[in-house]
Amino acid sequence: MVNVNSAGARNGAAALVMAGVTRRHGRGGRAVQALRGVDVTLPRGSFTAVMGPSGSGKSTLLQCAVGLDRPTSGSVRLGGQELTRAGRRALTRLRRDRVGFVFQSFNLLPALTAEQNVRLPLRLAGGGARRSDRDRARRALARVGLADRAHSRPAELSGGQQQRVALARALVTAPELLCADEPTGALDPATAEDVLSLLRGSVDELGTTVLMVTHDPAAAAWADRVLFLADGLVVDEYVRAGGSPAAAAPDAAPGGTPGAAYDGTTDAAYDATTGAAHGKASGAGCDGASAVAHIAGRMRALSRGTSAPSGAPSDGARGEVAA
Repeated sequence: MVNVNSAGARNGAAALVMAGVTRRHGRGGRAVQALRGVDVTLPRGSFTAVMGPSGSGKSTLLQCAVGLDRPTSGSVRLGGQELTRAGRRALTRLRRDRVGFVFQSFNLLPALTAEQNVRLPLRLAGGGARRSDRDRARRALARVGLADRAHSRPAELSGGQQQRVALARALVTAPELLCADEPTGALDPATAEDVLSLLRGSVDELGTTVLMVTHDPAAAAWADRVLFLADGLVVDEYVRAGGSPAAAAPDAAPGGTPGAAYDGTTDAAYDATTGAAHGKASGAGCDGASAVAHIAGRMRALSRGTSAPSGAPSDGARGEVAA
C-alpha cells in the first residue's frame, strides 16, 4: 500500500483527504473488496489522474471522494468537511455547491441550449435566472471557446463541443473539486487534446483541483501526477517534472526500471494501437513523449503484475511518498 501525500497537504492546503478508505460490496464469501485502505491527499490547485486495470477500484475511489458512495471504513474530507458522517441531503448540497463533474457521455439535457445547460447547477442552487447568472454562464462558455454557440442545443454540436459545454457547466460554480470520469473516452485524439488543455488551464489559471479517471496515458500525462490502482490499492505513483506535489526524478524506462533512462524507442506499439503520437501530449502542462511513454510503461507493468512491490518505489519518481 502506498500513502500519497504532499507538502501542500501537510501545510493545510488540501482540497481532498482520503485516509484508510475501504469499500466492501456484499457479505461473507461473496464480498468484493473494491478499496482496501486507500490514503490519498489532493493539494488545492493540483491535477491528479487515476489509472488502473478494469476492476481496480478507480470508479469507486472517485465516487467515495465526493460522497456518491459511502466507504465501509476510513475518512473522506473535502475542504476539511468529513463526508462519511454526512447525511444524504448534506451530501447532495455539497456536490451541488462544491463539486463539478465531467463525464464521458457529456450528460447534457437535449432540450436545453448550451447556455441553459451551463446554468443548470445555478438553477439547482436556487438561482440561474438572474442576469448575473446568465453572464456567468456566458463567461464559462467563452472560456471553453463556445461563446458563439450559447444558443445551440446539444444535437447541433460536435462531440468535442458538447464536452466543452459539460466542462463549462462543471466550472460555472467555481468548484473546490472537479471530477472527470473518462472525459476524453468518446473523443478523437485532436479533440481530446483540446479538452485536456482546458482542464489543465482550469488548474493553472483558476486554481481548480482536478481528479480525473482515465485509461489513456496521453490524457494522464497532462496531470501533475498519476496514481496507479490495483486490487483496491494505490500501488504506484508517477509525478511529472515540475508537478505541483513534488518534482519527479529523471525518467525511468517503461516498466519502472530504477534509474534507467528512457530513450523513446521502445514504445512504438503504444502509438500504433492508440493512434496517439507521443507529441500529442506535448501541450501546456505535460512532459510530452517521455511522460506518455513512462505512464504507458507503468500501466503495462501493472497489467502484467510486475509493478513495484507494496511500499517500494518503482523508480524514485513518486516524489513524497511514504510506505
